[in-house]
Amino acid sequence: MTAKQKKILKTVGKSVLAVVLGVFVVVCGYAIYFVSAFNRIGDQSLSVTKSTFEHSKDLLQTTKTYSLLSWNIGFCAYSDDYSFFMDGGTESRAFSEEAVNENLNGIQKTYRDLSDKYASAKGFDFICYQEVDFDSTRSYHVDLKEKLKKWHLGYASSYAQNYDSPYIMFPLSSPHGANNSGLLTFSQYNITKANRVELPIESGFSKYFDLDRCLSINRFPVNNGKEFILVNLHLSAYSSDGSITATQLQFLIDFCKAEFKKGNYVVCAGDFNMDLVEGGSATLFGSESKEENWAKQIDPALFKGTGISKHAPVPADKTKAVPTCRNANRPYSEGNNVYVIDGFLATQNILVTTCVTYDAQFKNSDHNPVVLTFQFTM
Repeated sequence: MTAKQKKILKTVGKSVLAVVLGVFVVVCGYAIYFVSAFNRIGDQSLSVTKSTFEHSKDLLQTTKTYSLLSWNIGFCAYSDDYSFFMDGGTESRAFSEEAVNENLNGIQKTYRDLSDKYASAKGFDFICYQEVDFDSTRSYHVDLKEKLKKWHLGYASSYAQNYDSPYIMFPLSSPHGANNSGLLTFSQYNITKANRVELPIESGFSKYFDLDRCLSINRFPVNNGKEFILVNLHLSAYSSDGSITATQLQFLIDFCKAEFKKGNYVVCAGDFNMDLVEGGSATLFGSESKEENWAKQIDPALFKGTGISKHAPVPADKTKAVPTCRNANRPYSEGNNVYVIDGFLATQNILVTTCVTYDAQFKNSDHNPVVLTFQFTM
């Protein structure tokens, strides 16, 4: 090898080393940022917007039937042709800002159809939305929270931020980014008090991807001196093995049990990220997929002797069952694995008169909306 060749090789070696060291510094710097930026929001007293409905200040009545809608709107990204990278699909963000607004408009139209079918002329008495973003990379910084508030004009509301995610630099071609998402609750009746209560989360590396989780607890006075407590929830999805979701469910049951002992009425509505069907959703929809971590079956023994009942939106004629969620590993088609993971828990002093899934065919979210109508029994 000539002296010139040795010089060139030495120069190339230095350049390669500099690049490797640069990449190492960037990766380490990002890792330090990501870990240090992770935080738990904590228990909070929530700000409440007052209702302007005529009956907003009325006490809830033990003789009246009330309507409740719950819907995970999937940060308005999941049109039926969308797949998500965390589920094995391709997308890390909504297709575009326009797509976010189109899905939001589709959700509004579906709400009107639902309201005509299951609610009064004024709309649902109570509404629980999950995965409501604001200032988020994945939803192009569209403020879904404020837009939904404008659509539900006159409703009382509270918003519990589920998580405040640091910038996720993955996938490299289109990073998921930094995201703020939460639970938005509406009511025609004034909320006397609302709180964000932290749920237990994993202590391992998975917490950096599943992030923070909470309950949104909203209280209303009833005409017999008791309280009605509406809990809006979205339990963990991307945990290591799904066991933390069962821990969160036990936390929720313990809360409901304590309130039930006081004589209060509790309904919990939302995305449980657990299979609510006895024997599994595969018994309804013929799916042959493995049990997903975000759709493990609930142990019925958890409810024994608690005074709490699980209400899955499954009709008596199970051939007419409608799934509440699809696997987003690919665009929606008849071959997708589907599940019932959205539904309700209620204390046994609640009489449930309707519990149903509305078939929106996953047009604007990877979840279908679920509806509950109920009465207070004592």
